[in-house]
Order: sequence, then structure tokens, then C-alpha cells
Amino acid sequence: MRIRRSLLSAFLVPLLVAPLHAQVTADQFAAATSVLKWREVGPTIMSGRVSDLAVVESDPRIFYVGTATGGLWKTMNAGITFDAIFTDQATSSIGDVTVAPSNPNVVWVGSGEPQNRQSSPWGNGVYRSVDAGRTWKHLGLENTHHISRIQVHPRDPDVAYVAAVGHLWGPNSERGVYKTVDGGQSWDQVLFLDENTGTIDLVMDPNDPQTLFAAMYQRQRRAWGYNGGGPGSGIYRSHDGGESWEEVTEGLPSGDKGRIGLDIYRRDGNIVCAIVEADARAPGRGFGGDQGGGENGVYCSEDRGDSWEKRSDTNNRPMYYSQIRIDPNDPERIYTGGSDMFRSSDGGRTFTNDAAAGVHLDHHAIWVDPSDSDHLLLGSDGGVSVSWDRSDNWYQFRNLPISQMYEIGVDMRDPYHVCGGLQDNGSWCAPSDTWSNQGIRTRDWYNVGSGDGFFTVMHPTDPTVMFAESQGGNITRVDLTTNERARIRPEGRPDADGQEPDLRWNWDSPVQFSSHDASTLFVGSNMLFKSTDMGQSWEAISPDLTYAVDRETLEIMGVLGSEAQISINDGQSSYGNLTAIGESPVDAGLIYTGSDDGRLQVTQDGGATWTDLTAHVRGLPANTYVTRIVVSHADAATVYAAFDGHRSDDYATYVYKSTNFGADWSLITNGLPMSSVNALAQHPSNPDVLFVGNEVGIYASTDAGASWMSLQRDLPTVPVDDIKIHPRDNDLVIGTHGRGIWIMDDIGVLEELTAAAVVAPAHLFNVRRATSYNSYNPQGWTPGIFVADNPEMGARIRYHLAAESDDVALTIMDPMGSTVRELSPSGTAGLNEVLWDLRLQADGTDGELMEPGPRVMPGTYLVRLEAGDAVIEGEVSVRLDPRTSMSRAVITARHAAMMESYRLSGAVEEANEALASVSSQLTAIDEMLEESADESEALEDEVAAVRTAVESIREDLGDAAGGAGVWGRIQGVSGPASADALWAIDASWTNLPGVINRLNTLLSGDVGGLYRRAYQDATRPAVPDSVGMPSRGG
Repeated sequence: MRIRRSLLSAFLVPLLVAPLHAQVTADQFAAATSVLKWREVGPTIMSGRVSDLAVVESDPRIFYVGTATGGLWKTMNAGITFDAIFTDQATSSIGDVTVAPSNPNVVWVGSGEPQNRQSSPWGNGVYRSVDAGRTWKHLGLENTHHISRIQVHPRDPDVAYVAAVGHLWGPNSERGVYKTVDGGQSWDQVLFLDENTGTIDLVMDPNDPQTLFAAMYQRQRRAWGYNGGGPGSGIYRSHDGGESWEEVTEGLPSGDKGRIGLDIYRRDGNIVCAIVEADARAPGRGFGGDQGGGENGVYCSEDRGDSWEKRSDTNNRPMYYSQIRIDPNDPERIYTGGSDMFRSSDGGRTFTNDAAAGVHLDHHAIWVDPSDSDHLLLGSDGGVSVSWDRSDNWYQFRNLPISQMYEIGVDMRDPYHVCGGLQDNGSWCAPSDTWSNQGIRTRDWYNVGSGDGFFTVMHPTDPTVMFAESQGGNITRVDLTTNERARIRPEGRPDADGQEPDLRWNWDSPVQFSSHDASTLFVGSNMLFKSTDMGQSWEAISPDLTYAVDRETLEIMGVLGSEAQISINDGQSSYGNLTAIGESPVDAGLIYTGSDDGRLQVTQDGGATWTDLTAHVRGLPANTYVTRIVVSHADAATVYAAFDGHRSDDYATYVYKSTNFGADWSLITNGLPMSSVNALAQHPSNPDVLFVGNEVGIYASTDAGASWMSLQRDLPTVPVDDIKIHPRDNDLVIGTHGRGIWIMDDIGVLEELTAAAVVAPAHLFNVRRATSYNSYNPQGWTPGIFVADNPEMGARIRYHLAAESDDVALTIMDPMGSTVRELSPSGTAGLNEVLWDLRLQADGTDGELMEPGPRVMPGTYLVRLEAGDAVIEGEVSVRLDPRTSMSRAVITARHAAMMESYRLSGAVEEANEALASVSSQLTAIDEMLEESADESEALEDEVAAVRTAVESIREDLGDAAGGAGVWGRIQGVSGPASADALWAIDASWTNLPGVINRLNTLLSGDVGGLYRRAYQDATRPAVPDSVGMPSRGG
């Protein structure tokens, strides 16, 4: 079988026909995508939310970092390097990590961060390692969802207590305090109050492990708001290892309470401190935690919890922080987390908010070294920092790639840049490839927006303009040349009656460029706005597209939204706003919108009229949050929509498809796991290729959603919140909420993957255009700083074999059919990949291949795959660095000079090999003569004469061979060869033949004679072959 790619359309179908409607199976998909790899880009210049820290106290250089969504990390060298050690588990959200005090090899992990955010993910229970994090065992408690603390018996690593907060978005009974005495093989729920109240903190007296204090926390979040307290919240104490519990109340706030943090003084278990939330707020009065009095604040007991004294009002935004730590060596020194980090030197009576000056805000995890109170670790929304002077000064680690992307964008620069909006870390961009030998460094990232970053929308044709959004629809138009930022969020204007519109903006308000006009932009509040001048002016093209429900009429845990609540609606500024926009690439008047209250609408006339489609989505629970809408670029009637029910405590998967403008919808989730869907995208060239991002990774479909397969490969478990396919480079770019941005370079395999391709004996995939450039090699040393890999330069050639074969060849040829390079392909069944580095390879004068030489000239080359009886030919285009400009004449002359130098290098290499061989034999003869009893002065003289001749030729060869190495220097500059380089080449062509002739004369004469006299026939080494001199014309 022979297939020429240029003739593929003529006869590929009859040759490789597959059954009608055949689908690629899961096994076939895995084999056909096996070599596709993810490439981590970063960033680390800004990190992500840290939920907990655990330090091996016997060796504080070893500590663990638990993150909200980026998994678990470990350092063995005090933070110089970190390793991800939880990448292949079922969740990446860590609530607590605890090292067993009696055995540092035993590490406990409670999954599901406890910070109660609207973006907080959930976990699936408890894990344990007995080999310091190398391997993990899942120990159940799957339905706890959020675990805030684990306490391990100080002398028995198998006895542990788990503080389970329980579901955030609804009631459930798997919450409270659990105890195991057999290393997690079995569990007893030793403290449970009700289905809305869990345990947010748990402390154990290390000197009396039978004494524990548990902070119970009643809270629930819904799509419209948050109620962070109730009668269930309080402090409970056990004196018998959890067998029985009593609430301690004397001196503590009465009535409803919210989140409570606890700590016990290490040297005296009678001293216990709590940071208590007990300040209910009415709607519109904020979410609690100010410094203005009331019952919020720090409380301490000096009688083991029998009575409590309020010492301070300090308690900054309790719902999100509420951590208190007593210095293990000084009960007067107390730290609390918060937006700022607070410290007290008088037992909590007064605090200052300067304990982490200059460090990223939002502090969740504090550790004080029990052997050195000057040494602290701090985990915040910006990563991990360390202090060595008792919190006066800090150093932030910049090598933890745990950034939490919400939305990402790609531009059309070359190489293209990636941008993303991060949780609490603004919006940042970086090149996808720096074309340097140092990869993508921290310093390559640049800031384009502030606040919580969300949509980063790149202008489709002008790389100097982009749009960056922060929370609440606050959009800025960014001039990347001047770094000027213009705020352009639409402002409501009064109508004819003077009424101001009620504009409600989502935390992550949707922003989208029109695919029909590079100056047209859409943004959604509760209405859809359109600008035709890049945000200079706006027009509302819809009425309120949500249900406009007054959330004060809705209940959370039986409490109306109009009533006072603790931390009321924290993180949820409004309800009833747009969350998704989908404009048809085919029809400019066709636009869909989706909202946080589950309303799906469409206009087919550019906004003049709107139709509610929600009731047409059969099987979708009411008010389910709309995450993404994708309108097909191939068919105006086809549209996809993804919904997320977890805000109603519903974790089913909802992805729908309509082929009639939304009149009817079908659920397309075959192969997808049970998980919220965050992202949905369609390939820009093949409409049947779709991608879904959920809380655990990414999935792909090659049949328009009929079936889905995991595309995780080497991607760690992590939420995937956004997906982009670069329209020119065909790279798959994902924004993860916990591990930054990742790229799968060149997904042409997925674009072409069919049942016919995987059953064919051999299939050669299209080869993406390759760029020939000179790598930038900056001087600099940055040990300990995170660096992301660039993709390798060259042509990525991929082919699929239906079965293993030992008869595979892969050849690059020029348009005339001459061989340019013979590559070394694999014969493995499934997908194979060979990277051609664009270098050519010529035969030497001895007929053997020389070492690879210069890169080929720009142009189109033939790729020939031979596998058994199959011969398939395709093409690859090679271009020069687009940043450079050379005329065709210069390119041709430059390449000719490099080839003249390269051909010389083959002869020089052969000559050096011959001289090295002779020198080695001369040494061997010397050794034989030293061991011989017979003196042979004549032979010794002969050896000396040959050695002198060899050294003379070697010296002359070095002088004459200068032009043989200059091709690399010529290639290193995108311009004409220098006069010196050309002179060196000419000189070598003039002088080298004489040196080669002298060498050949020596080999055939004196060397041969010496070998005959020094060796017997049976042991005589071969004289090196004569060295040929290539012709200058090639």
C-alpha cells in the first residue's frame, strides 16, 4: 500500500474504509494519543491558595504544603525545591496535612479545603502515607467533602481524629469528629450535632492526648448567598479521647456563632485560645469581622476551657480565615490569620496587623517552630513564605507552581503569548515559547491586571491590545505598548423616567470578542452589552436575561435572606447575573446567554428579541448554573452548553447539545465522570472534536460529544477551568485552578483521529509547519527558581501503527526526491513521535553518513513513512524565524557557504579519526617494546618518526580545518556569511587537500610498514582507510 498525502483525498477512503458510524474505542484512543504530552508553563511569580502546612519537627527542613486546588507538595531542603507528591489521586484539594509526631514517615491528609469560598473545591475523604509521601492509601470518609484538621496521637501514629466540616453546598450527615485506632481501617463518628454543622477546627493537648477541643461550625453556601453561622456553632471538649463531649460556654458569646479557630499552648494544656465569630449582619452590612466591638474576637481560657475571657475584638473576615496560633514557647505571643496577619505580645489583648508586611494578603496557615520561635512559615493566597526573625521580615518562595487560573486567553504573536486571570493574583501573561535555552522563566511573566483576575481576552489581530477583567465585571482595556489601562465596564444610565438600571455582575462576568468584527465586544451583567468600538461606548442589547429573583426571599438553612446572618453572602455580591455568552461564528445575529440562576436564552436577530430555552433542556434541574455555551463554527443550528449543579449540592455531569437552535437538547456525557463541568471548547477546524474541563482534569471527544475519553496523560489531577485551542498553531491550552497553565503542543492527531486511522496498518498524521530559528542563550544563573520547558525546535512527526513492527523507516526528502535525513523511528503499536531537528545529513567521502549538519533551507519537504508493505508520504513546511528578514539570494548564498563548510567537516572528522587511531597504536607498540626482552632500536626510531609525522599532520590539519567548523557560526546569525567566515572556508578548501594527501601517504607508507614490522599477521591492526577529499561543488 502506498499513499501520497497530496493524493490522500483521492483514494484514502476506499483503502482505509471503516464501518459506517464507527467510533474510536477507549483503548484505541489511549493508544492513538499515548505520546501526547502536557507542558507546564507556570506561573510561579504569583502562587495560589495554601490551606495547610505540616513540618517534620525533628528536621524542619522537611515540610509539606497543602493547597486549596494544587495538591500536596514536599520540600526536603527548606523550600529550595518542592516536589508534587499527590498528583495521581482522585482529588487535588487539600484541607489538612499532618505528620505523625511519633513517626515522620506517617503522613495523614484530609481532602477538601475548608475555606468556604464560592470557588472552593471539594475532596473525597482521608489519605495516609507510611513512606513519607511516596505512596498513598485512601481510607474512606468520601462524603465528608471538606476536612479542616487531623490530630494524631503523639505516641501512636495509628490513632487519629478527623475534623470534617461536611458538604458546603447542602446538608449531609458525614461530618463532625471521626476517630480511628487502626490507622484508618475503620472509623467511629464520635461527635455529631446535625446535618448542617461540622467541625472546623480540632486541637489536642500534646501532653494529655485524651483532651481535645473541637470547634463546631454551622454554615451553608448556595448559588445566591452564604449563611455562615447558627446555633450549631460552638466549642466542645472531651477529656476521654473523644468518647464523650461537652460544650464549653462560660465567658463565650451566647446565641448564634460562626467560624471558630482554636489553639492550645504546647507547654501548658490549661491555656487554650479561640478566635470566635459571633456577629450576625443584616443584608448590606458586609460579612462580619470588623474591629469595631461586638462579640467577635479572641477569647482565651487558663483553666482548660472551663471559663473564657474575651481579650480582643480582632477577627478579620472569619469565614475565610479564623486561624489562631500561640507561640509554642511564649503564651504571650499570639498570631492570627486574616487579610493581614496579626500579632500580639500581651496574650492577645492587643494586636497589630503588621506581622506579614509586604507578604501577599489572605493568610490561612501559620506554623511556629517549637525549637526556634524566630522561625515561622506562612501560607496565604499567594503561596508560602518564611521568616527567621519572628515575623518582622519574610521571604516568599517563588518555585511553587500552584496558581489558580479562572480564565485564559491566547494571542496571535509568534510565538503566541498565553494570559490568564488568577484567584486573588491579578492577570498575567507570558510567551508560550521563549526560543531560548532557559525556558520560560519567572521573569518572562508580566502583569496586565489586578484584583482577582478573570477573563483575559486578546484582540484577534492586534497583539498590542487586550482586555483584562477583575471581579465583578471590572474590565480594563490594556495597551501592552504603554501599559496604560482604561476602565471600560458599562455603567448603567437612567431611563426616560430617571430610573437607574439594576446592573448585577457576576464574580466571573463573561467577556467575549465577536468572531465577525475585531472591534466588537460583548460583556454580560444581568443584561448583555455590546460595544463596536472596543469598549469606548456600550449598548444594552437585551432586557434582564435572568430570573431576577430577590435573594432576600430565599432561605439558607431555614433563614430568610432578609434576616441577619453571620458572614451573610460573603463572596456573593449579587444573584441573577450572566455567566456565559455564546456568539455564533456563522451567524452574527445568533447569540446565546446563560446565567447563574440557570436561565438559558437566545436571540437570532442580534438582540432585538430573545427566547427563553431553559424549559427545553430536559432532565436539567431548575436553576442550574450555566458555565459555558459553545456555538458550532460548522453549523449555525448546533450549540453546546455545560451546566454546573454543585451549587445545589448536585455533582452530576451536565453537558448538552442541540442541533436546532436550542429547541431540543440531548445529554452528551457518555464517558465523562461524575463531576462539575467548568470548561467546554470546540476545535476550530474539526467541529467533531470537543473538549471538557472538570474538577479532576480534561476529556476529549472526536465524535461531536457522542463519547468522551480522558486526555489526562501526564497532567496532574487538577480542576480545569478554561480551554483554548490556538487557531494557528493548533496547541491545546488549558487554565487549571491550582497548577497554572499547561499546553499540549500540536493536537493535529486529535483533529485527524478516526476509526479508519487507527485500524489502518499505518497512518501518517499531518505535520505542523516547523520554524528554524537560533535559540537565545542568555547568561544567568537562577538556582531554585521555577523554569518551564520550551517545546523542542523542529518538526514533530507523528504516525500510528495498528500493530508492532520491526520494519519501519522514516525519511525526509527534498522536492527533487533526494534524501535529506534518515530518522530513527519506533515500531511500537499505537502513536509514535519522531522529532526532526531540521538538520540535514550527508554522506561522507567514505560513503558513511556524516554527523548531522546545518538546518535545511526554508521550503516544503517530503516525509516518507515505510512500515511493512505500507508507504505513506506527507509534507512538512519549514520556515525561517519570522522575526528575521533575508532575501532569497542571501538565504541561498548563506546555505551554500554552510554546505561548503559542512562538507569539509566530514573530511576533517575522518582525518582526525585516522590520526587518533594511529596514535593509539603507537602507544600500544611502545608498551610492547617496553615489555619485550629484545631490544629493537630501529623499531623505536620508526615509531618516533611516525609519531612526529602524525603530530605534524595534526597541527597542520588544525590550521587548515578552520573553515570546516564555521557553518555553525554562519547559521547562528540570520544574515549573510561574514567575510571572515567565507575566507576561512576558501582557505580550508585551498589548504586541506595537501594535508589530506600527506596523511594518506603516511597511512599507505610508513604506518603500514610499521604495523607489518611490529605485529604478527594474526594480531596486526588494520591501517585506517585513506581519507577522501570532497569536491567543493557537492
